Amino acid sequence: MNSTMWIMVAFALYLAMMVAIGAVFSKKNQNAEDYFLGGRSLGGFVAALSAQASDMSGWLLMGLPGAIFLSGISGDGWTAIGLFVGTVLNWLIVASPLRRYTIKAGNAVTLPIFFENRFGDKKKILMTVSSVIIALFFTVYCASAFASGGKLFSTVFAMDNYLLAMTIGAVVILLYTFLGGFLAVCTTDFIQGTLMLIALVSVPVVAICIMNGDGTELTQGLSAAGVENASSFINPFTGADAAHIISGFAWGLGYFGMPHILVRFMAVKSDKEMNKSKAVAIIWVAISLFMACVIGVVGRAFMDPVLIEKTGSERVFIEMIDEVFINRINAPLVAGIFQCGILAAIMSTADSQLLVSASAIAEDIYKGVINKDAEDKKVLRISRITIVVIAIVAYIIAMDPNSSVMGLVSDAWAGLGAAFGPLVLCSLFWKRTNLQGAVAGLVSGALTVIIWDYIPVIQTAEGFITIGKSTGLYSLAVGFPVSLLCIVIVSLCTKAPSKEITDMFEEVRKEKG
Repeated sequence: MNSTMWIMVAFALYLAMMVAIGAVFSKKNQNAEDYFLGGRSLGGFVAALSAQASDMSGWLLMGLPGAIFLSGISGDGWTAIGLFVGTVLNWLIVASPLRRYTIKAGNAVTLPIFFENRFGDKKKILMTVSSVIIALFFTVYCASAFASGGKLFSTVFAMDNYLLAMTIGAVVILLYTFLGGFLAVCTTDFIQGTLMLIALVSVPVVAICIMNGDGTELTQGLSAAGVENASSFINPFTGADAAHIISGFAWGLGYFGMPHILVRFMAVKSDKEMNKSKAVAIIWVAISLFMACVIGVVGRAFMDPVLIEKTGSERVFIEMIDEVFINRINAPLVAGIFQCGILAAIMSTADSQLLVSASAIAEDIYKGVINKDAEDKKVLRISRITIVVIAIVAYIIAMDPNSSVMGLVSDAWAGLGAAFGPLVLCSLFWKRTNLQGAVAGLVSGALTVIIWDYIPVIQTAEGFITIGKSTGLYSLAVGFPVSLLCIVIVSLCTKAPSKEITDMFEEVRKEKG
């Protein structure tokens, strides 16, 4: 068989395994808590790798290496640093208190339900606003995954038809999420997280060995690839302005408000397993982010820049795998397995986002607001319909073959982080937070990002542009403090929470992790 056939075999086996897992777990979903939270039965290793795999997406293996390939560590390397700091703080500060509080607050299975129970929101205002924000920004997030899948398939199989390539990946993601629910998603994420880590470490290491075998040092390769100052290219402190550094660290703030990551904390079966998850997750993300940056740097030195420029910088990892394991080593099956690692990154995030979006519409809006007496079977049916609808809208957004994975992820991450991050922290750690402040924080955070990124209000010689484009400052760096400030001011200016709410806060606070 030729190399393309071997790669097709690897992809076919991998995709079949993912769908089979979804089919197996479909039999275990007896109610909404099973489908959306897996009955709070996640073990430490599965919870850790599932959370991190669902977090990083195709951005880790395509968007970040592509950005580093173009601008070096001093550009988006600060984003990787910010994300690492954010991951560590999220696991150490938020994970255990959130798990305990969601159990105490009516055994909440979704973030909007937690907010409702935490603040005694009998009018369902928080639940409705939260669910709309989740559905809106996760649709954009899913679009980034579909765009990544289209670029992967079109590059690997030399497909001129981007839409066909994107459709293949979208259909598979839809199938096993539709069937298996939360446990299927977490199980596949565990497998995918492991595969991602192996691919991230192996490919650049082998590429460096090949370069050294050819007598080429990394700095020589960078110089040959047109990099004027190789040392500056790999130094995060050279050439980075204040906006880049602040924006990079601001990415880390997003973790506190990511529903698809926070729901993993809620699903861990015990505090003992949670402690195991923290260690595994932090180690995984440290290695993964570092190696993704290495891929961008090594890819610039190892690959032909003209080729990458022609296919797009976000495909540098795909092209590296081909060059190393097909052209140099002649191991096409290994190439196929590692390219499945990229597909794993894409699928592990898209499935989680589809599931959280479905829970927001079916569990929170339909059962929580429209039909409070809905049976679990009907809620499950509504959730599966929602998954299909969200996927279709995301597919339409991603139809443009020039869609930037980095851009789509950036917009969605900022919206979710600014809306939910400050409220999650205040919910867990500030007793005085009340319902009015919570609503103000959600709305102000989401609106700030929308205005900053999407509304052209700054006039230039070329026309009107957005504030974000004009300043170069990431919208999350603005939206997060605006939301936090609104929560504090509105909470202090309105009636204090009831004794029932503050008593629950004290009970949770006194419990030991």
